[in-house]
Amino acid sequence: MVTRLFLLALALAAGARAGRVELVAGGSEDRTGIPAVQAALREPFGVEFDAVGNLYLAEMVSGNRLLRIDPRGILTHLSGDGTVGDAGDGGPALAARFNGPHNLAVLPDGDVLLGDTWNGRVRRFHAGSGTVSSLPGFNVPPPAARTNGPYCITLTPDARELVIADLRRVQVLNLATSRLRVVAGNGKKGVPADGAMAADAPLVDPRAAAYDRRGNLYILERNGHALRVVGPDGRIRTVVNATGAKGATGDGGPALAATLNGPKHLCIDRDDAVLIADAENHLVRRYSPSTGLITRVAGTGKKGAAGVGGPPEECELNRPHGVTVHRDGALYITDSYNHRVLRIVP
Repeated sequence: MVTRLFLLALALAAGARAGRVELVAGGSEDRTGIPAVQAALREPFGVEFDAVGNLYLAEMVSGNRLLRIDPRGILTHLSGDGTVGDAGDGGPALAARFNGPHNLAVLPDGDVLLGDTWNGRVRRFHAGSGTVSSLPGFNVPPPAARTNGPYCITLTPDARELVIADLRRVQVLNLATSRLRVVAGNGKKGVPADGAMAADAPLVDPRAAAYDRRGNLYILERNGHALRVVGPDGRIRTVVNATGAKGATGDGGPALAATLNGPKHLCIDRDDAVLIADAENHLVRRYSPSTGLITRVAGTGKKGAAGVGGPPEECELNRPHGVTVHRDGALYITDSYNHRVLRIVP
């Protein structure tokens, strides 16, 4: 009993560290080259920083654009003409066409990889030349791209490989050799047994995946409503939502007893905890591997747009699809269907 109360106190303290919510981007002016808080966004999903503090955004099918917010807060349109399509490799990035990009990753050289989901490819924005190409090694032709396209892409901690979640399996692409290998999922839909070899086990719509610094691979399942982890030994186990039931319960308690609802994205924070965009619950939640607890970070659980400027647990969200952490510890959220980006100041 004493141990449980101590862990609960730790969970509550972790939630109390966050201060207030600020608007980063999302206004009413349909142009770029202006402060991001004034610029209109269209369904922002993917979000990631580069090494010098630029924030990159991938807009889903309503926008089909790659955007950048520099450290001064100015938003620039980098790629995509806003039209659904599959065109532009080798040419000017602003003339390229994408189809429902869900996520992105920033390479150490400043180039940006874009998960061009429903075109079934990973596209590369070349920062130096302002052109676009397709990354070799991963290509899923339509219509299979609807279920096997790159729904989430993240770099491994050493940035040598790209992790790709495609709703059936999680694969890793070596960026030097273009060699692709399966690390989780046998292509079948089902609940993996704890202790099974991940590459031989089924998954329930793996929507996002990322490695921590210890070599653990976290996999977030959209329709499995669960978070699972693959250890360095290649074996998989469930760490959030053992039942797989849809729900919004369990904050402040054991993560295995908690429920999720259509989670869409994750990231690893500086403490190797997992931040979860629990989209259909309109929440952001945090799983701590060290305590085994889950806590609410942001959102009321009610769809809405109120609460910016106040504490994160009182800020309404509308299906958040992206989370990332700045080097200063601030959490950034793509509040996708409020068409804005928010920051939680520590």
